[in-house]
Amino acid sequence: MIISIGSDHGGYTVKKAISEWLVEAGHTVRDFGTDSEESCDYPDFAKLVCDSVEQKDSKYGILICGTGIGMSMAANRNPAIRAGLCKDTETAMLTRLHNDANVLCLGARVTDLNWMINIVHTFLETKFEGGRHEKRIKKF
Repeated sequence: MIISIGSDHGGYTVKKAISEWLVEAGHTVRDFGTDSEESCDYPDFAKLVCDSVEQKDSKYGILICGTGIGMSMAANRNPAIRAGLCKDTETAMLTRLHNDANVLCLGARVTDLNWMINIVHTFLETKFEGGRHEKRIKKF
């Protein structure tokens, strides 16, 4: 599976660790930056990742900033994106099951890295339930 990933300076270290885990798990990672802990603007990276998902160059996107809130807000500006900010495996599962989320947002300063790996795994493995949820998504 091809996964696009991006972060700002606050999520840079976590982005590297998650990218390594994704590659070890057999996925292809498209890293859209940032490439350091130097201060930068998260909306720039959210746009790159979301454009990749919208154009179907990648199946899913992962965005990481300090809290995940800014990335989530920026990502959801794109009408083709359904980004979910997840802090545990249950919300990761439900955002895929019920919302068919195509972008996962994470907060590097508020969630433990090992927990984030579990969240990513759950997000990628959970299939959209469809049914009654499909008509709701169409209203987005």
